[in-house]
Amino acid sequence: MPDTRLLDPGFTPAGEDAWRALVAKTLGDKPFESLLKATAEGLPIQPLYAQAERPAAFPPRPFDAGRPWDIRTLTAHPDPARANAEALADLEGGAASVVVKIDPTGEAGVAVGSADGLGRVLKDVILELAPVGLDAGFLGPKAADWLHALAKSSPGAKLNFNLDPLSAFAETGQSPGPIESHLISAATVAMRLSQPYPQGQLFLASGRVVHEAGGGEALEVAFAAAAAVAYAKALVRAGLPMAEAFARITLGLSADADYFLTIAKLRAARAIWARIASACGAPPQARIEARSSRRMLAAKDAFTNMIRLTAAGFGAAVGGADAVLLGNFTDALGLPTAFARRQSRNTQLVLMEEAGIGRVADPAAGSGYIEALTDEIARAAWARFQTIEAGGGLVAALTNGDVAREVEAANAARGELKIVGVTAFPPTEEAPVEVEKAAAQPVQAPDARLPGPDGRCRPLKPMRLSEKYEAAQ
Repeated sequence: MPDTRLLDPGFTPAGEDAWRALVAKTLGDKPFESLLKATAEGLPIQPLYAQAERPAAFPPRPFDAGRPWDIRTLTAHPDPARANAEALADLEGGAASVVVKIDPTGEAGVAVGSADGLGRVLKDVILELAPVGLDAGFLGPKAADWLHALAKSSPGAKLNFNLDPLSAFAETGQSPGPIESHLISAATVAMRLSQPYPQGQLFLASGRVVHEAGGGEALEVAFAAAAAVAYAKALVRAGLPMAEAFARITLGLSADADYFLTIAKLRAARAIWARIASACGAPPQARIEARSSRRMLAAKDAFTNMIRLTAAGFGAAVGGADAVLLGNFTDALGLPTAFARRQSRNTQLVLMEEAGIGRVADPAAGSGYIEALTDEIARAAWARFQTIEAGGGLVAALTNGDVAREVEAANAARGELKIVGVTAFPPTEEAPVEVEKAAAQPVQAPDARLPGPDGRCRPLKPMRLSEKYEAAQ
């Protein structure tokens, strides 16, 4: 907690008279309270913090000075052959793993609709050496079987099936058939695949859909925690022991340009995971995949996105992410070129190999500001998580609109923003930015629909914070 004596006008630390005079001169007629800030969810941020008495109590990630975190990339080029070239270039250029975003229409991912199609994307990728992940929405169970067909039950393959129907439901606002049925279907497939792939991750309990729609840090963590509980329950019902169910779930969180908030959010998520998992008799160590925020990216003066992505990568690494996936500085404009993808990879390599960010297990430990912010986010997220569970779980919170209302409240509270290159220091002339041009070529794919009425909820639509300012210019 911050040293509240620093807010007391009568308190003057020894030797700090000159400091107080400088503060008074800087503020002028403004009160000291004018320096107080708050997050979009109203969590307080003090202007000054004393050293923390003790670090937050949660299990840190396993320390590995050789490879502190997994440098992960994503390919979403609609052409499977081009997606394959991107994946191979990323792995040869320093990435450790890849995620394939699948969309049979080719509009928002690789046009894949079968095991053969996925095989073209992963041609020459050695699955035992390079962990491959999926991002397939409601097609997740079928895509998992396609990946299984390619991996041929290799026990050494560290596959990330990333089943996550709740995020697909939250973003689109509907499910093809009851959302509860999709949970059962995903858990059934996951249970079957858990045996041939003992090192594979089955579910991705992600809160990123909240972040990308404009929600706050505490709600994002609470959403991820509630999704993890829902997936763990589904796995247990499918026959997996509770401890193994939690061990096979990865937490998905966003990494933002505000690296202090990113660090505190990831540390808070690890504390909450430890509490939930321990209560269920599972290992307390969280496995976290952090992906850079898309809502922070600007379409105007896109080169400034390199700064944002670097800050996001720093925050994710210091916060303890096991895998970090940085997007590309051109993502707000279109598909990335080879140059944009190389910049994204190299940013992480520089942070890891040259800046040595991963050489300390928890470099933020003991910082008064980060410890206080970690505690505030964790407490707020825990309260929201309890509310979600008391109301019937995450599906109920989505269908009754509670999550959407909290996201809207955070967007309304955010106010006017200073965005470098857009509202602050806009360029006098635009520098050209290249993006890939590709026509979507839809392919046939299995229908993800399950029997029963469609599920409905208020959608959490992705947004970019700079959009409204760019439209007005």
